[in-house]
Amino acid sequence: MTDNLDLAASAQELADAAPAGSLDRTAATSVAITLATTRDADHARQTLDGLSPDDVRQAALQLFDRLRAG
Repeated sequence: MTDNLDLAASAQELADAAPAGSLDRTAATSVAITLATTRDADHARQTLDGLSPDDVRQAALQLFDRLRAG
């Protein structure tokens, strides 16, 4: 199982590659920060559930699920 910091690094790479100001960049940055600052994947998921606006939350949760799936 990949730990939060490994997943955070992957999310940050995606954020860096996404166009500035894009939904993808915002979502990936949110996922990277959340993963880097939470205890485990369950805690990260709970935190991401509280993101707003809705489009950022949905994109972040989709990215989180993709990263977790490997």
